[in-house]
Amino acid sequence: MEQTQKTVMLVDDDRDYLNLMQMQLEAAGYKVATAESEAEGEELLRSLRPDVAVVDLMMENMDGGFVLCHRIKKLDPKIPVIMVTAVSSETGIEFDAASDKNHTWFKADALLTKPARFEQLKREIERLLREYSS
Repeated sequence: MEQTQKTVMLVDDDRDYLNLMQMQLEAAGYKVATAESEAEGEELLRSLRPDVAVVDLMMENMDGGFVLCHRIKKLDPKIPVIMVTAVSSETGIEFDAASDKNHTWFKADALLTKPARFEQLKREIERLLREYSS
């Protein structure tokens, strides 16, 4: 897929993960804007309309990613959101972004379990960009 400098908003409180994903996404041809918290992500949204957002679930608040995802979709429902989380391994709670039941309250378009490999993330970004551009 040819990149036309699509912008990825990456929000995660794990600075090492954030830096690694930023480097890999930039090497793959994306512009990347980062934030280390739900609050920073909301601030970033005031000045940026990303082509896709990648959001951690548990940040400064246990539900910070849910809240940020909801705000992104409220601002612009056409921004695809990928939730990346370790919640299942940490809490035993499992949910599916694709199920109709969960999609009423879970506004993300895709869910990846941490530690997500870069190839998985890139594949989801490309899929969602294709879906949202058609």
